[in-house]
Amino acid sequence: MEFKFTILDKTDILKVVPLVEKLDNFKVTKEVLSERFLEMIQQNYECAVILSQNEIIGVCGLWFCTRHYAGKSVEIDHVYIEDAYRGKGIGKQFFKWIYDYAINKGCSTIELNTYVSNYPSHKFYYNEDFEILGYHFLKKF
Repeated sequence: MEFKFTILDKTDILKVVPLVEKLDNFKVTKEVLSERFLEMIQQNYECAVILSQNEIIGVCGLWFCTRHYAGKSVEIDHVYIEDAYRGKGIGKQFFKWIYDYAINKGCSTIELNTYVSNYPSHKFYYNEDFEILGYHFLKKF
């Protein structure tokens, strides 16, 4: 089976909402996710996807910025690959594509957050040579 890695056209951004719903265990409504994604594409955000026969089977948000401690950077967000495609090396291929894409955009670092309880992702990111830099804190108003 052949896979294509690409940046999703901004006009198609709502096509990733069903995958992100699954990632978040449907904790955020489709309406709220849609509203947020429409706002995100107006910022320094791009959405990378994995296509299989023109169907989106994986997604990864990319936030571009310059950080005082890291220089030009990309932060990976909401990585999700459909269950049927996991454990087949597709994530590794996807990340290789993302690294190349970020380097071509002038980035010198890549960062991400992952949920403390998402142990499979920890193993994946360690195997990709990510290091734990700190803790991510969140306060809602």
